[in-house]
Amino acid sequence: MVILGVDPGFGITGYGVIEIDPKKRPAPRVIEAGVLTSDKKQVLPERLKEIHHQFAGLLNEFSPQAIALEEIFSVGAFPKSAILIGHVHGIVLLAAAQAKIDVFTYYPNQVKRALLGYGHGSKGQMQRMVQRTLELDRPPQPDDVADALAVALCHANRGR
Repeated sequence: MVILGVDPGFGITGYGVIEIDPKKRPAPRVIEAGVLTSDKKQVLPERLKEIHHQFAGLLNEFSPQAIALEEIFSVGAFPKSAILIGHVHGIVLLAAAQAKIDVFTYYPNQVKRALLGYGHGSKGQMQRMVQRTLELDRPPQPDDVADALAVALCHANRGR
């Protein structure tokens, strides 16, 4: 099974594509991970169009069976950020619907609980657990990529 994990962000959207095949390999395998960005000089609709284009390209290239999407959570001090992230969240949902791929959403504390056993771990703990689980040489960088891989692993753990 191929799972595409997504950490939606307006400036940077992290993604991580993992494969789960216990018959071939006990640990999940990273197929690709990276970030989607848009030109900061463009207006909002053009930026969203670019993110949609890039995300649809990922769906086309990797044909995931599921998308694991980090759910939006709002921080009172930055309400505009939550709104902008909500736009990207919607883009992911639209592209998934167009490609007929199921989307599963997880709050950050659900992801932490699935990987660490409790819902309040630090970013560093999450990165190290993602590194260990995926048998990587070093923790994934930037944080957006680590978070995307973590949400993909969360979905993989829930499916087992």
